[in-house]
Amino acid sequence: MLRRLFAFAEPFILALLSTVLLATLLPVRGVAAAIFDIITDIGIALLFFLHGAKLSRQAIIDGARNLPLHLTVLATTFILFPLLGLALTHLPMLPPELAAGMLFLTLLPSTVQSSIAFTAIARGNVAAAVCSASFSNLIGIVATPALVALLMNRTGSAAPLSFASVQSILLQLLLPFVVGHMMHGRIGGFVHRHKKWVTLVDRGSILLVVYTAFSAAVVEGLWHAVSGEMLALLILLCCLLLVIVMTATQALGKMMGFDQEDAIVLLFCGSKKSLASGVPMAGILFPVAQVGGIILPLIFFHQIQLIACAIIARRFEHGAQPARA
Repeated sequence: MLRRLFAFAEPFILALLSTVLLATLLPVRGVAAAIFDIITDIGIALLFFLHGAKLSRQAIIDGARNLPLHLTVLATTFILFPLLGLALTHLPMLPPELAAGMLFLTLLPSTVQSSIAFTAIARGNVAAAVCSASFSNLIGIVATPALVALLMNRTGSAAPLSFASVQSILLQLLLPFVVGHMMHGRIGGFVHRHKKWVTLVDRGSILLVVYTAFSAAVVEGLWHAVSGEMLALLILLCCLLLVIVMTATQALGKMMGFDQEDAIVLLFCGSKKSLASGVPMAGILFPVAQVGGIILPLIFFHQIQLIACAIIARRFEHGAQPARA
């Protein structure tokens, strides 16, 4: 049963791990690396263009009708998570590179596809999940770079956000997203009719960024700096972070008086972080050699959240109401 619940994610997880392994064994170097960088930039722009094309104006209008729920999801995503991320950076046993990755993870928007899928399985408010996840990603285009500049620069976890980085964000993320959204009326139907091809482009772009980033990190000695013990600690911290946030979202749902359908939306949309947005953003916001280490916690968290949410969604589907993640 669990296999069926997250079967949509399994091939991508395997592809993601295979890409990291390929970058470890055969990292791209020299002129080839420069070519891959250009292709990656194009892939990122295409990725956000498709994200914009999938978002209808009606979804934005409908979303405003459930403002308390969406604001609570956004508060969890862009306030609670970052505060926890800042706390993690003070752990003495965590190396600066992995601490930066954990903090970056907490600054990202929520996922879209899996948040909606798990909300549907758990019999939650699917329409509200679509709006919340879409809003989170739309706001994240601006909020995540701003939080990186505010928190990661202040803690010394990243280089200062330069004019070139801001320009790249505008040209590679915001502009394609806005253009795609403006063309929703013309190509939105095509995008929805060809979901398989769109998903292929979407995930292919992510894998391309991961391969390029990990190649640069491997060349710079990533796996010499990160031990097996550090990887085990990273997985433990990702699990702990997810448990804390899921527990908090359930408490917030009760505090705000949400019915069960809306509380499910808060649980799944408020506790997840987007690999699809995070990997391209890291490629723009950080030096190439630093990106591999930065996105390592995100890759682990992505898989942990899928497994945990699949189990919890199944419990909701069968009438259980878990008190904790």
